[in-house]
Amino acid sequence: MNASTRREFVQGAATSMLLAGLPATALAQARKVKPTASDVLLVVDVQNCFVPGGTLPVKDGDQIVPLINRIAAAFQHVVLTQDWHTPGHASFASTYPGKKPFETISLAYGTQVLWPDHCVQGTADSDLHKDLRIPHAELIIRKGYRKQMDSYSAFFEADGKTPTGLVGYLRERGLKQVFLTGLATDFCVAWSALDARKAGFAALVIEDATRGIDAGGSLAKAWQDMLGAGVKRIQSTDLEI
Repeated sequence: MNASTRREFVQGAATSMLLAGLPATALAQARKVKPTASDVLLVVDVQNCFVPGGTLPVKDGDQIVPLINRIAAAFQHVVLTQDWHTPGHASFASTYPGKKPFETISLAYGTQVLWPDHCVQGTADSDLHKDLRIPHAELIIRKGYRKQMDSYSAFFEADGKTPTGLVGYLRERGLKQVFLTGLATDFCVAWSALDARKAGFAALVIEDATRGIDAGGSLAKAWQDMLGAGVKRIQSTDLEI
């Protein structure tokens, strides 16, 4: 049975079920995704620095915390990430005399957006959000701690080749599918999703459990890139939680 035939079969079966009087809610539930033992929830950078009141706030970034807590309870495996910069980090505008936040410079690994000082190691600004409640999380990946290199992705630093160790961890654990939540959709979440695909994992971004910065169309571009790479765009209502 080829792909087209399978689609027609599934569509026909769904129609038959509706005609048979199966409630629409039951049909919707049948399509929900139930997390399995080979799935992992990746909670990206839900830290004080990225929520209102932080040094690099994402609008409404704090509003996703209760939803992430609820989603995480349905996953056996959860990994958290933390941006973890040194003082005087290469990504900070303050490191370069005369430069301002959100300007760009060229570094050895490519174009670097300059950010306000944020998520400095050991500061309250770098702490995970106080309302994040995921006691069964198995690993915290810290990234961006190399002073001369930024890191958006949970898998690789900004040069695209220096590993954080997450690929090996997931493979050794037998985890094959990565569900992503967190901050920000168009930067650390998107880079992580794209690198998950490059590393051979299935990747699904739970859109309503993320928030974006959307600077100069960056959010639309991120979704275009992710969808083009085979990342799936889902909502929390698509999960059986």
